[in-house]
Amino acid sequence: MMITVASGKGGTGKTTVATNLAVAVGEGATLLDCDVEEPNAHLFLKPDSVTKTPVTTMVPVVDPDVCVQCGACSELCQFSAITLVAGELYTFPRMCHSCGGCVMVCPTGALSEGTRELGELETGQCNEIELISGRLKVGEAMSPPLIERVKEAAEDRELVIVDAPPGTSCPVISAMSGTQYVVLVTEPTPFGLHDLKLAVEAVRVLGMPFGIVINRADAGDDRVVRYAREEGIEILLSIPYSRKVAEYYARGRLLVEAMPEMAEAFAGMVDKIRSVAEGRRP
Repeated sequence: MMITVASGKGGTGKTTVATNLAVAVGEGATLLDCDVEEPNAHLFLKPDSVTKTPVTTMVPVVDPDVCVQCGACSELCQFSAITLVAGELYTFPRMCHSCGGCVMVCPTGALSEGTRELGELETGQCNEIELISGRLKVGEAMSPPLIERVKEAAEDRELVIVDAPPGTSCPVISAMSGTQYVVLVTEPTPFGLHDLKLAVEAVRVLGMPFGIVINRADAGDDRVVRYAREEGIEILLSIPYSRKVAEYYARGRLLVEAMPEMAEAFAGMVDKIRSVAEGRRP
């Protein structure tokens, strides 16, 4: 089973929920930090014996001695990653989406598959929980291929929790794919509600069951609660706006380990998610 923790905007407490949810599940849980542009789950789980593996993606390599400048590859590419200009074929690796189509359509075999580095895959152990993180190379814009590699590294795991990137763009959709349940983290503010609605729309298009966690629940107003009631969305958990919670977060401590009441609340949320997700499995 795969559970994705997502949010319509950054700064809502998504990683806080994902890490505490993983610890609440306990033995057999694997946490994937798919927020590859800024992975930070390790600050809370503090894994041991971290191994790092480079992650590469395919890019075309041109042999100018074999190329006949027919333009078939340029016509195929929808991202202008390979272009024929004044009888010369140019490639732009950072624009390439690694589909391999250009190599397939080349009639002379002038194109071959090369590689370029996207980032790193980091794997470590935190007691009974495995943490697998992706770390995108500085200046790199293509995060979905790295997110897919992070998920592939956990294909044989029994229960996977995904800490998704914020927002509703392509990286988030990549992180959500294959998920049995989505936890949307929000906050009771106008911006929080606005971006929550975008996230709800995206999850509904994908046809996935989901629920809401309200962080800093008593800091704003009740508009998120009213929206959830009107839309028939279950509120899985409300995390209070308190100095104690902020202090534990600032020190990189897990709420389920520092506060007994939060441990009980997250355990109850795990039970709710299991009952919904497993009930929908074929």
